[in-house]
Amino acid sequence: MLILYMTAAVVGENPGLGLTVMEAGALYGLYTAVVYMTNLPGGWIADKFIGARNAVFYGGCIIALGNLMLAAPFGLPSFYGGLGLIAIGTGLLKPNVSTMVGSLYGQGDIRRDSAFSIFYMGINLGAFLAPLIAGYFGQAVNWRTGFLVVAIGMVLGLIQYKIGAKHLGDAGKLVRSGIPGEHEKQQKALRTGMLGLLVAIVVLLAVHFTGIMPLTVVSVSDLVGILLLVIPVIYFGFLFTKGGFDAAEKKRIVAIIIFYLAAALFWSAFEQAGSTLTLFADRNTHNVFLGMEFPSTWWQSINALFIIVLSGVFAWLWLKLNKMKMEPSTPMKFAIGLLLVGVGFLILVPAAILIEKTGNRVGIHWLLMLYFIHTIGELFLSPVGLSAMTKLAPARIVGQMMGIWFLGAATGNFIGGRVGGMFESFPLKNIFLAIFIFSLAASLVMFLLVPWMKRLMGEVK
Repeated sequence: MLILYMTAAVVGENPGLGLTVMEAGALYGLYTAVVYMTNLPGGWIADKFIGARNAVFYGGCIIALGNLMLAAPFGLPSFYGGLGLIAIGTGLLKPNVSTMVGSLYGQGDIRRDSAFSIFYMGINLGAFLAPLIAGYFGQAVNWRTGFLVVAIGMVLGLIQYKIGAKHLGDAGKLVRSGIPGEHEKQQKALRTGMLGLLVAIVVLLAVHFTGIMPLTVVSVSDLVGILLLVIPVIYFGFLFTKGGFDAAEKKRIVAIIIFYLAAALFWSAFEQAGSTLTLFADRNTHNVFLGMEFPSTWWQSINALFIIVLSGVFAWLWLKLNKMKMEPSTPMKFAIGLLLVGVGFLILVPAAILIEKTGNRVGIHWLLMLYFIHTIGELFLSPVGLSAMTKLAPARIVGQMMGIWFLGAATGNFIGGRVGGMFESFPLKNIFLAIFIFSLAASLVMFLLVPWMKRLMGEVK
């Protein structure tokens, strides 16, 4: 709903924020990037202070509160505050719930990849229902009601989480390092980080309100883009120089870096779903099925529906191929995923040419084909990537490595939002073709790196 709400006119039956597509694309990229950037500190806080299980619950509470602020009729301050709370809450919830799934299985358990596929199906059951329910209320009633429905959904999820906690054993409970003075050291690091963040916010507000450098959505988005380049370089540099890891662990960290880059490239194409493809569905697609018109937000359920149908198939497939000693390696799965996400956009090129020639909307079969291919690509890469992070990461930083995985998604989402901002500036066929060529090049590089990646991973497959 977000990009449609931001680009909707400020007056009318269902008023929105009235932003231009370029502004909305920049804000969408900024917001979704920050949502994933918070996963790294969220994983660290869980590892060192509260444990993954508590982090998931606290994160869910903060997300619910953020959506309540989006639903509140208090204008832009409430809107930005709500987005900020959702980003913070997601940083606590998203990496740590995945970490708990991995901790349910011992090292070398071949069921792990299949378990993550099933976990992924659970995620997508919610992703399937959310656009149908919240999207309907958002477009048919008003946007704020849609955000309220999201908050209610999160509260129901938190209730289920508490009731089901008895089945998790010790998964997600805080484990102290046992190193003397380590807890105090981490507390000091947390205080320093919070103070640094506060100083940065004060400086930004000062330069804005004094007129030295007025902040806009685009300028702040540009700043976050720079941070997305700098943060991983600093973090991985610290791990190699000060992390205290042995040679085998460092090799696996190098493998994680490659997967991180591949994931960022994959998500930069895939996450066009919330920006470019949502605008394409809303403005260029004849949204009619069996003679009945449906809201454009419902397109966001299609990927989740395909995931639900295909996750069990892929979970079975990996186990079957493993028994036959024919299962593709994790790097090979990544290369195939990158190729498929590009092919999905190649399919839309003829549709874009047709729109350009006739000026008419196109049928739903174009987006259906794209989402089907993208879903297969996602199942090759995303749940497998989650599993790989839990297998490759040294035990004492597994939460942080999951945060790094999602930092790759942050980079991809940021790029996706900025590309979405070009929707009205460039011919659609050029945008779709450029994304295909970019993804194809990335997949070819990954195919070439497969043998080296397998050596880096060692015994971990």
